[in-house]
Amino acid sequence: MSQSPTVSDLLLGVSEIDDRGIRFEDQVITWREHIQGSFDRAALLDTLLDRTRPRHFGLLMENVPEFSLLLGAASFSGSVAAGLNTTRRGPALARDIQLSDCQVIFTENNQAHLLDDVDLGDVRVINVDSPAWTQLLAPFADTPAYASTAQPDDLLMLIFTSGTSGDPKAVRCTHHKLASPGVMLADRFGLGADDVVYMAMPMFHSNAMMAAWTVALHARAGIAMRRKFSASGFLPDVHKYGITYSNYVGKPLSFIASTPEVPNERENTLKIMYGNEGSAPAVATFVRRFDARVIDGFGSTEGGISISAAPVPRTGALGLLPDGVKILDPETGAPCPPAVFDADGRITNADEATGELVNVTGPGTFAGYYKNPEADAERMRNGQYWSGDLAYTDVDGYVYFAGRSSGWLRVDGENIGAAPIERSLVGYPGFAQVSVYAVPDSDVGDRVMASVIPVGDVDNFDPAAVAEYIDSRPELGPKQKPTLIRVCSEFPRTATFKVVTRTQSAERWNTSDPVWIRRRGESDFQLLTPEMALGLEKTREPV
Repeated sequence: MSQSPTVSDLLLGVSEIDDRGIRFEDQVITWREHIQGSFDRAALLDTLLDRTRPRHFGLLMENVPEFSLLLGAASFSGSVAAGLNTTRRGPALARDIQLSDCQVIFTENNQAHLLDDVDLGDVRVINVDSPAWTQLLAPFADTPAYASTAQPDDLLMLIFTSGTSGDPKAVRCTHHKLASPGVMLADRFGLGADDVVYMAMPMFHSNAMMAAWTVALHARAGIAMRRKFSASGFLPDVHKYGITYSNYVGKPLSFIASTPEVPNERENTLKIMYGNEGSAPAVATFVRRFDARVIDGFGSTEGGISISAAPVPRTGALGLLPDGVKILDPETGAPCPPAVFDADGRITNADEATGELVNVTGPGTFAGYYKNPEADAERMRNGQYWSGDLAYTDVDGYVYFAGRSSGWLRVDGENIGAAPIERSLVGYPGFAQVSVYAVPDSDVGDRVMASVIPVGDVDNFDPAAVAEYIDSRPELGPKQKPTLIRVCSEFPRTATFKVVTRTQSAERWNTSDPVWIRRRGESDFQLLTPEMALGLEKTREPV
């Protein structure tokens, strides 16, 4: 196999395997059956898609085998699959379909209703659970093998960003962009034919494609597929399918770690969990309970920058700053100095040390956005990839995430990142989840506000204990301490479990959830009253 395999290469590599493949609910599809099924669907696509237009089709599905079969068909037929987010609705979903130039949308019973009353123009909709699909596919049964003509730089998939700060952008994912992480991870972890890869993260997102699907293909391993992630269903699935490797993105690791403990949890087949955004407490709890390695990396759908966990990890750090990646001042482009910490571990030069992660050598695996030159220009400046992610390093080169460039808070004239505050608050044993964001201060600048989900129940919030914990954290400076805390039962999230902080920030304290306030000079939090809220809404004087 070449050094830069295509997805077609990976698929052909499992085409003669009969003793493993995809297991889904009570269904088993061997890899040989899967590849033949993809050949059949590739032949169908050749008749469905107009060659005078972009040969694109959409997949509006939960994690079902047909998603994998049709993605294989795209790789053999030279067409492009757009992964459509199943949490999008109405005009937003129509916008994504139009942007990605879909000629056909493949959907299934659980998601077909999302297209009701959506203006799709001349886009054809095919429900793969319908008798019509069986009839449509029948003439192409046992299609001879396709000769792989795909090249590493050929476009295979459009994957939409999470859209936490606006309309999602369609990231161009080439064969190389999808295949190379799978090859790297399978080789890095020594995965092989005896392994079973778990796919419960949504397949329309890059994490499932790059950290699970192509991992299994290169390793020639089996896949256990679940329609959608379930924290309570995780351990039963591990036992049912003999899962050895699983990927995650966002907060699922903490969701699993928060499930009630059961006897003999450590007696399972799981060896490795790989993903990102796993908090230190969640990782420690997961390792203790399930006796598996957790490797938390850093990356994005765009692929311009990737940071691996360091051989010798450091608490709170993503890893060591890779060669070719620098932290630059977004305004001047100058390198940011390392962070300086006081005796309490508190950063004293956050303003000058915090900058944007930049790949100064080029785009990495970023192949651009589809039909969005303005966004391309924002990412690629002077031949460098600007990630939009804020970070700082210590003197030893360890990198600490400080939030998105849109996640700055401006408190009393000082720029503060949300991520370090979240890292501190999530250590409180009474909080299952934490989200930190800016809300306007009635005078000038921002206040630090946090939404929290208590462990167990929303009533399990002790304002005095929370205040005591915050005051005990030496890494939290006076301007980093939240003055408003919203107690929630759930957060607004994308389909990949990222918190939509713009929604929380816009709602502020105008919510039916209890909000606690700690006014300047006060030692404790007290419940926000309507009268207090009016004071927070005071109109600012013109500057």
